[in-house]
Amino acid sequence: MVREISAGGVVIRLREAGWWMAAIEPACDPERAAVGGPKQAVRRPKIVLAKSVLALPKGLVDPGEKPLETALREVYEETGVSADPVTKLGDSKYVYTRVWGDGARVFKIVSFYLMRYRSGRINDIAPEMRVEVARARWIRLEEAPKLLAYKGEKQMARRALEYVEAHAEL
Repeated sequence: MVREISAGGVVIRLREAGWWMAAIEPACDPERAAVGGPKQAVRRPKIVLAKSVLALPKGLVDPGEKPLETALREVYEETGVSADPVTKLGDSKYVYTRVWGDGARVFKIVSFYLMRYRSGRINDIAPEMRVEVARARWIRLEEAPKLLAYKGEKQMARRALEYVEAHAEL
């Protein structure tokens, strides 16, 4: 089984007397979108969904890169905002089957970090990133566990909420 190591971030921002979190609407979700078998497996163009899928910004750890570096880079590339690391929230582990290329089963580990917004405009991302991200936006942190699409990411949002509730100094 193939292994993939990724990292991502839960970026939070205090505004309007509450905590908000950066979320993305993926343009295409190759881990979830099944396209027949391996013979037909290709990356699909942007999928138009009736209900938008919300996810956390994340991506593969590049050779020589530390997971935290990856998380900070992916947050910037996929949301347009820069953030400062606060703490590691944990790892999400799951298996998926590639629907492109070799159709291999993949064991994936994603390390997530809590980050505090520093600068930038949400959704101000490079045009070449639009193949991965349809839109980035702020959502209320307290609503994130029910709005995010994936179990492991819902868990990370809950951990982020617990952390901010326990650390008033943030």
